[in-house]
Amino acid sequence: MTGPSGVGIGWRPEIAGFVAELPGLRFVEVVAEGVASSGPLPAGLAQLRERGVTVVPHGVRLSLGGAEPVDPARVAHLAAVAQQVDAPLVSEHIAFVRAGGLEAGHLLPLPRSREAVDAICANVARAQAELPVPIALEPIAALVEWPDDELDEADFLTEILDRTGALLLLDVANVHANARNRGTDPLALLDRLPLDRVAYVHVAGGAEHGGFYHDTHTDPVPAAVLELVGALCARQRPPALLLERDGHYPPAAELRAELDALAAAAGFPAVT
Repeated sequence: MTGPSGVGIGWRPEIAGFVAELPGLRFVEVVAEGVASSGPLPAGLAQLRERGVTVVPHGVRLSLGGAEPVDPARVAHLAAVAQQVDAPLVSEHIAFVRAGGLEAGHLLPLPRSREAVDAICANVARAQAELPVPIALEPIAALVEWPDDELDEADFLTEILDRTGALLLLDVANVHANARNRGTDPLALLDRLPLDRVAYVHVAGGAEHGGFYHDTHTDPVPAAVLELVGALCARQRPPALLLERDGHYPPAAELRAELDALAAAAGFPAVT
């Protein structure tokens, strides 16, 4: 079973009709918690599977970076969805969403400490033991950082990937957002990441508010992010890139243009 390839889009019920009509579509990503672990798939997803389109479940609630052991029921759900859609891999975040029994409802950043590395590696190992396919880990965009980090971002991510054997889901929009908000160089991070471990790449839009760049997923992909896609591909082109859109969907022509621009920036065939 091979992983995703080419240019894809995040599947959402609101744009299922649009996605179904993309002639060159090779893969989609679906929020795993939005798919039942048993019973029929949503009609749009089932039709894509019948066409041979790869479906990648993307988890948002495992809380792999939490100090508490990952919830076995949540891992079991992700595993079941992977089997439901015959996925080549699953993905989740280097983040936590719960602590002390409380659910944050958001992806929260980890301190870049040795203790945090140990915690996430233990939880990834627990998940890997139950998952039927490999897992790719996604670093998140964050507006705040914990004080007194022991590792920089590249060393933090590389150590997690090396110790777990997991793949990397690289979000270039997150790389742009973090660099913009921290005053750092996004290319310097790309030069130090293990790009040969990238399973696929997220690309999304954002906007400036209150002096910060927010990774909204509801705005057009800015030119700076497309330029970063090109810079990434010049170093090592990933096997697949995925456009994330999670609301405020533009007219179909604009969404097709975003997909075409992403394909052009990466040198992939158009899906539209």
